[in-house]
Amino acid sequence: MGTLYLVATPIGNLEDISARALRILREVRLIAAEDTRHTRKLLTHFDIHTPLTSYYEHNRYTKLDAVLGALESGDVALVSDAGTPALNDPGYELVQAAISHGHTITPIPGACAPVAALVASGLPSDAFLYLGYLPRKSSERRRMLDTVANLPYTLIFLETPHRLLDALTDLVAVLGDRPAAVARELTKLHEEIVRGSLQSVLAHFNAHEPRGEFTLVIGGAVLQSTVWNEEIMHAEIDKALQSGESPSQVAVRLATESGWQKREVYRLVNLIAK
Repeated sequence: MGTLYLVATPIGNLEDISARALRILREVRLIAAEDTRHTRKLLTHFDIHTPLTSYYEHNRYTKLDAVLGALESGDVALVSDAGTPALNDPGYELVQAAISHGHTITPIPGACAPVAALVASGLPSDAFLYLGYLPRKSSERRRMLDTVANLPYTLIFLETPHRLLDALTDLVAVLGDRPAAVARELTKLHEEIVRGSLQSVLAHFNAHEPRGEFTLVIGGAVLQSTVWNEEIMHAEIDKALQSGESPSQVAVRLATESGWQKREVYRLVNLIAK
């Protein structure tokens, strides 16, 4: 019975691959890769000649039996295009299947963009929630963000350059102007980490065209020691509306300050504004 090795590969800088990872990639009988062309460049750089097979989103079910068959007679390594496999790629199903067939699963740790961005963000790292890529549509994105808006954990997301500005806009609208760090092109030549409030980060990328791969690290909700009563909330809503804030701005800000759910603040804002 073979072992399935989950081998982390560099997310940019080739020096980040470990000596153990290189040894495993040389010793296994087969490497299952998200993109064989991409992985072949890595193997060529390190003079590794292990056979490759593809295992990616659209062939994971048809290739599953073949990879499991290879595990019956030897060890197999799973790699993604960059970073730790089985995070945001189909390795999860292969790991489940290998476990159910009695194979040993051995992780070979290494590069991981969410963790790298978190520890460099300057935000609390003792408790965090990684949520992968944000939904593509704004309505779906806002609904998802609403479910985590009151959690005290640091939030980590991935985003593409063409959706970054829309995503940051929705983050401000739903979460408020929280502390944030946006990491771009980690470990690569043009690595950049922009820290500040969500509003200031949005302003930065409005002025500088987003390019590369992005990891977003957002501060968690500040837990309130006391929750405002309805009388205080009424007074604060009145004050905010009179100052010219829109109902949505009032709801986001006061939900953060009061300990109330945003939807409850918004309902009350609409009642008072009528």
